Amino acid sequence: MKLVVVESPAKAKTIEKYLGSGHRVLASFGHVRDLPAKDGSVDPDREFHMEWQVSPDRSKQLRAIAEEAKKADTLILATDPDREGEAISWHVQEVLREKKALPANVQRVTFNAITNSAVTEAMQKPRGLDEDLIDAYRARRALDYLVGFTLSPILWRKLPGAKSAGRVQSVALRLIVDREREIELFNSQEYWQVSAAFETDGQRFTARLVELDGKKIERLTIGTRGDAEAAKAIVEAGRFTVSSVETKPFSKNPPPPFTTSTLQQEAARKLGFSASHTMRVAQSLYEDGLITYMRTDGVDMAPEAVSAARRAITSRYDAGFVPDRPRQYTSKIKNAQEAHEAVRPTDFDRPRAASGDHARLYELIYNRALASQMSSARLERTTVELAHGAGRAVLRASGQVVLFAGYLALYEEGRDEKAEDEEGARMPALREGDAPLMTGVDATQHFTQPPPRYSEASLVKRLEELGIGRPSTYAATLQTLKDREYVRVEKGRFVPEESGRLVTAFLERFFERYVSYDYTAELEEELDDVSGGRLDWHRLLEDFWRDFKPKAGEVMDQKPSEITQALDQFLAPWLYPPRADGSDPRVCPQCGNGRLSLRGGRFGAFVACSNYPDCRYTQKFGQGGEQTQNEGPTDLGAGIALKSGRFGPYVEREDKRASIPKDVPLEDVTSELAERLLSLPREIGTHPETGKPITASIGRYGPYLAHDGKYAKLGSTAEVFDTGMNAAVAKLADAASGGGRQRGGSREPIAVLGKHPSSGGDIKVMAGRYGPYVTDGSTNATLPKASDPKSMTLDEAVRLIDERSAKGPPVKKGRRTTRKKAK
Repeated sequence: MKLVVVESPAKAKTIEKYLGSGHRVLASFGHVRDLPAKDGSVDPDREFHMEWQVSPDRSKQLRAIAEEAKKADTLILATDPDREGEAISWHVQEVLREKKALPANVQRVTFNAITNSAVTEAMQKPRGLDEDLIDAYRARRALDYLVGFTLSPILWRKLPGAKSAGRVQSVALRLIVDREREIELFNSQEYWQVSAAFETDGQRFTARLVELDGKKIERLTIGTRGDAEAAKAIVEAGRFTVSSVETKPFSKNPPPPFTTSTLQQEAARKLGFSASHTMRVAQSLYEDGLITYMRTDGVDMAPEAVSAARRAITSRYDAGFVPDRPRQYTSKIKNAQEAHEAVRPTDFDRPRAASGDHARLYELIYNRALASQMSSARLERTTVELAHGAGRAVLRASGQVVLFAGYLALYEEGRDEKAEDEEGARMPALREGDAPLMTGVDATQHFTQPPPRYSEASLVKRLEELGIGRPSTYAATLQTLKDREYVRVEKGRFVPEESGRLVTAFLERFFERYVSYDYTAELEEELDDVSGGRLDWHRLLEDFWRDFKPKAGEVMDQKPSEITQALDQFLAPWLYPPRADGSDPRVCPQCGNGRLSLRGGRFGAFVACSNYPDCRYTQKFGQGGEQTQNEGPTDLGAGIALKSGRFGPYVEREDKRASIPKDVPLEDVTSELAERLLSLPREIGTHPETGKPITASIGRYGPYLAHDGKYAKLGSTAEVFDTGMNAAVAKLADAASGGGRQRGGSREPIAVLGKHPSSGGDIKVMAGRYGPYVTDGSTNATLPKASDPKSMTLDEAVRLIDERSAKGPPVKKGRRTTRKKAK
C-alpha cells in the first residue's frame, strides 16, 4: 500500500479517485509544525537550531497519518509545488521519523494542476525532497522569527501602544506611511483649461487650447480665473479651421496570463476582492481541478495549454484572432523565479465554472489566459489642430479608433489610475481646410493632485516591483497590518493609523537599514540564492544576526525618555508644521509660553506642554496643523470651563475635573450639568439593611452604584442623578445575585489625589499587600519606602505612575526564570 499525503481534504478526495486501489490519500490540513511563540525557538548560539512544535490542532491528523504510514511500504509526499509545499512535506517526514513510523521508501511528487493526467504523470516521476528549498524555508522562517521576537519586545517597552513588527510587514507599512507623507507635503496648484466644443456631420468632438498669441499653453500656464476668461473670450471670438490632420496607426499586445501578484491586483480592480479573499477563492478553484497552481510568478503556459487556448480562440472567433505563432512571455519583475506555469484554467473548453465569487474569479482567469494567446489589437490615433483665423490661438483634439479589436474583444487590463488627459474619444473624419461648427467654449478650473494612496492592487504591484517579499505572502502581510490596526481602509485605499506612523518612525529612526527598501530586496535575493543552492542558509543568518543583534541591544539599553526625545526631533516637521500666522509651531497655544514636545504614556504617544502641571494642554499624536483639538476653553460660568483633552471633552473648576460622558452631547453641557458632574459621587442615602451609604457616580466603565464595596451598573448618565433609594437597593441586590455585573474590589483608598493628565483615571493612594502604592486604575506604582502615603501629592503620584508605565508590564519571577539567570 502507498500512502499519499497532500494538504487539503478536498485535494485528497480528488487524488484518491484518480489513483485508485493500492493508494491511501490523507490530508495534513496545511502546515503541521511551527516555531513555538516563545524565546529560544531559534537559537543563534547553536548554529540557529530551530525548535519545532506540532500544532495542537494537527495532532489528531498526524496520528492518523502515522497509523497509515506504519502499514505502508511507500510514502508519497504530494504537497504543493513551491517552497511552502516542500516545507510541509519535510515536516511530515520528520514527524513520522520521530514517531518511528517512516516507511523505507519516501518519494516526493509535484503537479501544477489537480487533473487526472497531471497527477498520473507526476506519480511516474518521483524525486527526493529538495534540500535547497527546505533550507530557504528554514532561513526565511528563522529570519522572520528573529526580527519579530527581537523587535516586538523593544516596541512594547519603548513605544507605548505598539503591537508588533515584522521583516516584510514593517516595510509594507513604511510604503503606506511614505505615501501619506507625500500627500501631506504636496502643494496643490490651481490651473485652468480652455476647450471648445465642435460639431461636423452630426458628430461632436472637443478641442483644447494649446497655443495663445504664439505662446505654448502647458498644463499650468493658465493659473487664474482672469487669464482663463481672457483666453476664453479670444477663442469665442475666433473662427477656426482645420490646419493639420495627423493619423498614426499603432498596436496593443495582450498582457500575459496571471501570476499570483497580477491576479491579486486585477481581482482587486475588477471584482473588488481583497488579496486574502482572492487567494482563498483561487485555492478552492485549484483544489477543484479548475485552475493550475495559484502561487507562482511564472508568466508562460505549458505547450499543450497554449495549443488548447489557440483551438478555443479559433472556435470562438475567426482565424484572424489567432496569431501566426504562439506567444511566449518572460517576467520583467525583479527576483521572479518563473519555476511554474502562470495561473490558467486546466480546460479551455470550459469558459465558465462554479458560481458566485468562484465563477467571477474563474472567468477572470480564463479570459486573461485566453486573451494572452490572441492577436494584437490594431488602432489608429488621430490628432487634429484647428487654427484661429487671425492666428491668435490653436486648438488640438485627439482620439483613437479601433481598426481591429484582437484580444480587446475579450479582455482589457484594468488600471489603478486613469490619466487626466487620457485620449480615447472617437474623432470624426476631418480634412485640412474644414471649418467645423463651434458650439461652445468652456474655461474649467483644476488643481494638481497628490499621488493617490495605495490600494491593495497598487501596493502589491509596488512590493513586487521593489522585490520585497514574495507574492504568496502579500495577502497575509496586508491582513496583518489591518489586524494590528496600523492601517485602515477608506474607499479601498490604505490610510496609516497614528500607531502605524509611530512604529514606522521608530523603525526608521533606530532600525533604518532593516526597513529600507533596498536592503529588504537584497535579503530576498539572498534567500533566492539559498533556494537555488548558491548560498548556505547558516551563513545568511550569521551575516544578518552579526549586525542586527548589537543594534537591537543598543536600542533596548536606551531609556524611554531618550527614545521619545529622538522621535520628537525625527517627527518634528510632521508634528509641528508651520502655522499660517508664521508663529513658532512649538509654542503652546493655550498658555502661550510653554514648549510642545512628544510624550509617551500607557495609552500611547501624545504632545503636551512643558509647563505641566500649570498648563494641562495636550494634543493627540499626529494631529499637527493648527492644533485644533484644544481651541481654548469655553467659559460656562460659575468659574467652570469646558475644555478638550487627549481623552475627550471635560469640565474643570480650580483643581477638579470631570469628563463629559459619551451619552451627553456637548451642546447640552451647561453650568448646571457641569456642577453636578463635578460634585460626584452623589450620595443617594443609607442602605436600610447595612446602614452604610449608597452612592452613584461615573467611572472608567460608565455610570454605576456603589455600596459597601459592591457595585451595580447604571444604564445612563441621567440615572446617576435620578435613581432613588428603592431602585438603588433593587439594582444592588440584582447585581449581588448575578443579575448584574460587579465592579472593582472592596478596599477603600487612603486618599484620592485627582485625575491623571494622560489616562484621565482617578489617582488613588492604596494600601497593598506589599506596602502602599498609587494607581490611576491602569498602572500601579509602589511608593518609595521613606514616603508617607498620607502626604503624597498629585505631581509625585503622576511621576511614579509614568515611570512605572514606561518600564512596561512587570516580569513575573518564578523558579524557571531564576534557574535561567543562574545558568
